Amino acid sequence: MATKLRGGRVRGRAVVRGWAWWFVRALPILMIVGGLVFDYLSPPPFTAVPMFVAAPLIAAPFFSPAGTVLTGVATVFSILSLRLPGDGLLHVVPFIELVTVFTVAVLAVVINRVVRRSNEQLASARVIAETAMRAVLPTPSERIGGLHVAARYEAAQADEFVGGDLFAVAESSYGVRLVVGDVRGKGLEAVGTVAVVIGAFREAAEQEDSLEGVARRLERALAREGARQGGIDPVEGFVTAVLAEIPPGAAEVRIVNRGHPEPLLLHPDGSLEVLSPTVPALPLGMDLGVWTDRAEVWELAAGMTLLTYTDGLSEARDTQGDFYDPAARLRGRIFPGPEELLSALADDVRLHTGGRSTDDMALLAVARPARGQPKRRRTVKIVGRDASEEELSR
Repeated sequence: MATKLRGGRVRGRAVVRGWAWWFVRALPILMIVGGLVFDYLSPPPFTAVPMFVAAPLIAAPFFSPAGTVLTGVATVFSILSLRLPGDGLLHVVPFIELVTVFTVAVLAVVINRVVRRSNEQLASARVIAETAMRAVLPTPSERIGGLHVAARYEAAQADEFVGGDLFAVAESSYGVRLVVGDVRGKGLEAVGTVAVVIGAFREAAEQEDSLEGVARRLERALAREGARQGGIDPVEGFVTAVLAEIPPGAAEVRIVNRGHPEPLLLHPDGSLEVLSPTVPALPLGMDLGVWTDRAEVWELAAGMTLLTYTDGLSEARDTQGDFYDPAARLRGRIFPGPEELLSALADDVRLHTGGRSTDDMALLAVARPARGQPKRRRTVKIVGRDASEEELSR
């Protein structure tokens, strides 16, 4: 029942956000109408001016310019309708009330303009950030070297495009090579390191005759970048990474793991392997001595899928503080292809965290297609072990 309860809370928050949005949109009108009723029914010492003042200020950040102007005009006419009968405006207090409401209405229009300009600048910055990130981290082709490939970058915050997670796939004479990594840190500095790692990987993937050689090239590239910057903090400037190579004509995958979460190997029958390194290795760029890499070989037969990811997946927490376990969640599940796998995985992480992820995550899946393989059962979402048959059918 835990999975269903988490899903209910996510839907509940979405409903609350929807109702809250419409309530805020309707609040200025409610304030004006409520002010008219209150001022009309209350004794003379009482006034509804605070409600008339609040209406345009509430409208300013949420309404269009025309809507904000109309709200301000409505408040001014409301106070005029209440004070014009008789000689109300000839007295000091009603006149000050009118001036106050008019001034706040004009101020609301100014605030609306400032907010809209800030939103436009923010939108422009987001477009620039997204463009830069896509240039640094292009999505690989769906088919590379006869393999099916899918990649996804999931930002922890909505509309956030700049981060330190990375992936890249390159086809070379030595086979299909890929890297998935996580740069320590955030922001533009992390993106700069991502660019260094991916640039070095693409060059090394074409030139180095071994996966260990590719890892050494990445180390040297990070060392050069550190020297250019005047030194990289070995505690803060490292990069965890998984490098993999799928040789042509061989049903295997070679992996070098440099302090990164273990990849998963999904079998066509739903079974799963965690590809843990025999000897744990330090991350790239720690500059704590020469590390001798040794690629480990695993079977990658037809129908199998290699899944690599960053710790934004494995360290995602639910409301009780429990980490997300991709191996446990994926074991026994079958997917038509790598794209469906990543979609289901991303949905399940959001379900697990309730939409409150605190770290970005990069996902990369590579599948070796099987000839004559029967059509796989389509799994849209991963569900809990105690889920109902109705949920499983969905």
